[in-house]
Amino acid sequence: MSDLFKIFLTAFLIDNVVLMRFLALCPFIGMSTDDDKAMGMGIAVTFVTVLATCVTFPLYMFFLKPLGLEFLQIMVFILVIASLVQLVEFFLKKSVPALYNSMGIYLALITTNCAILAVTFDVISNGYTFTQSIVYALGAAFGFLLSLLLLTGIRKRIRTSPVPAFLKGTPVLFIAAALLSMAFMGFKGLGQ
Repeated sequence: MSDLFKIFLTAFLIDNVVLMRFLALCPFIGMSTDDDKAMGMGIAVTFVTVLATCVTFPLYMFFLKPLGLEFLQIMVFILVIASLVQLVEFFLKKSVPALYNSMGIYLALITTNCAILAVTFDVISNGYTFTQSIVYALGAAFGFLLSLLLLTGIRKRIRTSPVPAFLKGTPVLFIAAALLSMAFMGFKGLGQ
């Protein structure tokens, strides 16, 4: 059990996909403007990441690898992720139209979210079992959600803070994201 916790903690904090590996920066910056958008994007990415891992792991282990078709891994994994994003899109459009409209282009960009693809590759390259893969995917997805919510809180604080004119807007946002990333470097010691 401690092995699963270590895998989760590593994906969640120590090797956070956004703040330590610098993946999925587009939705990280674009969807952190308010809590609802950040939460909606985080939940959508969590759903797609976990389901993509559940589908791609057995596809790779029981189909691609035994047949010597590992070279198709990228194409097959992207196809699975794109299909899952379509499911999320249909669900949000029908169930939560306000969130669907607020997410705009970022919802479709989940298909090309490199963090999701990286997680599906990581579970294969790390030699995880199916259970370990799901735990890793959950940790990475929750780490993405945590990153979004942290930056959303920082952006709220920046809006009410006196920021010098030459730093307003994007510059102060990138400085805040960099400082947040540096803070996460402190979690590297947990992996020892």
